[in-house]
Amino acid sequence: MKTTEIDLAPFGTEHLKGAVALSRQAGWPHRPEDWAMVLSLSSGVVALEDKDRVVGTVLVTPYGDNCATINMVIVDEAMRGRGLGRKLMDCALTIAGNRPLRLVATSDGLPLYEKLGFRQTGSVLQYQGSVPAIDHPDGVLPANQDDLAAIVALDRAAFGAERRSLLEYIAKIGRFAVIRQAGEVRGFAALRTFGRGEVIGPVAAAHAGDACALISFFIASRPGAFLRIDTTADAGLAPWLAERGFAHAGGGIVMGKGSIEPTTSPALKTFALANQALG
Repeated sequence: MKTTEIDLAPFGTEHLKGAVALSRQAGWPHRPEDWAMVLSLSSGVVALEDKDRVVGTVLVTPYGDNCATINMVIVDEAMRGRGLGRKLMDCALTIAGNRPLRLVATSDGLPLYEKLGFRQTGSVLQYQGSVPAIDHPDGVLPANQDDLAAIVALDRAAFGAERRSLLEYIAKIGRFAVIRQAGEVRGFAALRTFGRGEVIGPVAAAHAGDACALISFFIASRPGAFLRIDTTADAGLAPWLAERGFAHAGGGIVMGKGSIEPTTSPALKTFALANQALG
């Protein structure tokens, strides 16, 4: 009977092809470019069978010292039940250090994360589809290059940690829209290619009306395109998204470990995530 050797190694670009194959096995829509984006912002570990076949992955995306997200946690279906997920998570916790942590869990992963000290803090709702064309909303404009500093500051206030590297990456591959008041940026949304189509997020605004207007700007600009939005249950956008023709396509359980700094502006809220991996 043949036995296989499983090694843990730092996640490098040479492992991306294997990681894509693993995520496809799990039914995830991630393209090589989507994996490359998360890896460029993160550090992680892969599990290798017989030195070369990727059978497990985990990534840790730090946002300064304020917090980090643990993401892209996958174990090959043939390797499950052997403690490999626990080994990958132990590596992730070592990489994260003392940072407070966030992740989005499936129901299958929930028991492991709870054993590691994570607690449920909410839920993510994934909506997607090719929605009907709508009119462009009033008061929303394309962002310009000079708006990035304000977008970073607003995201910091809503999310609770600075994510400049993430937002700069999105600016290179996608685009932003903003709402201005008295000449100042008061809310923003992003659009980029992802998975089966495009994802709208993150979206940060003072209230749901502005968030809906920002999302509507991108719906109007992409008639018939396949769009995805990862929102949270407490954001309250689910009924509105369903009315616009988006279909509920699952989601996950938001979990946290450690104390995360509260937002600096209670009036500002994140209404849609960059995606489930990145928060």
